[in-house]
Amino acid sequence: MGSAADGVGRGLRGLCAVALAITASTVGATAAQADSPTEGKKVVVLGDSYTANGWDPLTLGDVCVRGATAWPAQLGRLIGPHGSDEVADPSCSGATIDSGPGYTLAMQVLQADHDGAFGPATELVTIQLGLDDHWGETDQTLWYALQQCVFDLIRGCDLDAVEQGRIPDIRGVTGVVYAERIRAAVTYIRYYAPAARVVIVGYPEILPAGQSTACVGILGVAPFIQPRGRAIVEYFDRMDLAQREGAQLLGLDFFDARALTAGHGLCSAEPWINGVFDPHTDVVGLPLHPSSRGDAVVATALYDRYLR
Repeated sequence: MGSAADGVGRGLRGLCAVALAITASTVGATAAQADSPTEGKKVVVLGDSYTANGWDPLTLGDVCVRGATAWPAQLGRLIGPHGSDEVADPSCSGATIDSGPGYTLAMQVLQADHDGAFGPATELVTIQLGLDDHWGETDQTLWYALQQCVFDLIRGCDLDAVEQGRIPDIRGVTGVVYAERIRAAVTYIRYYAPAARVVIVGYPEILPAGQSTACVGILGVAPFIQPRGRAIVEYFDRMDLAQREGAQLLGLDFFDARALTAGHGLCSAEPWINGVFDPHTDVVGLPLHPSSRGDAVVATALYDRYLR
């Protein structure tokens, strides 16, 4: 049962999302009166834990922690000596497009705008969200699925887990739905950062596409293998396709991080995704998230494509 603070938080998030949608839908009518008061940052980064890639168990998830080796931080260093000042990063672990309970895309956009991040000098705005959202007919999340599906050796994590409610409803993960869920934010960004390239950043390879098993390294001793892992693999596959198609529908760029990191997922010969306290990657890195090496590859590719 949620606390009063939870209820207030949900209400605030709803109000922020509504405010963003209203503002985005009426920018055409107010264009003559709305002038950006700042030049803006060169780069604005919006995303979840695959962007922020930092964690602190002592915060209990109530503070946004952004890692020093996360790809936005590494991208800032590539830009130059003062590059970190050119990157606005309101990304947050647990963030969603619009599902909550953490920071939503609307909240991140409004925070960036409040901080003067959008303006005529903004060159790149990235969006990396979706894995933590609710999809289709269920309200389950990826992290619930890891507990109730991937690590369940009795029932497994086959496609029947969707019907059992142990994993997000992968049937609802489509490009059309993805595009509609981010459309208001994209309209808002395009208005206040008219020269920026808006890019949907895909997720790195966590598990190879199309396979039926799921694997994660634990303590560097022996991997945990789920032989019936088709549903979680399908979830990652469908998210990749939805982001790609959503970008096309909205006229955005799609940055294919999965192709860029192919062959370096969990339990690969050279993994760029952290296991659980696995010395093959970053021992204390956020599990199932990119290692510093994986984030370096993404940062360098983004820099080369959009900022060099």
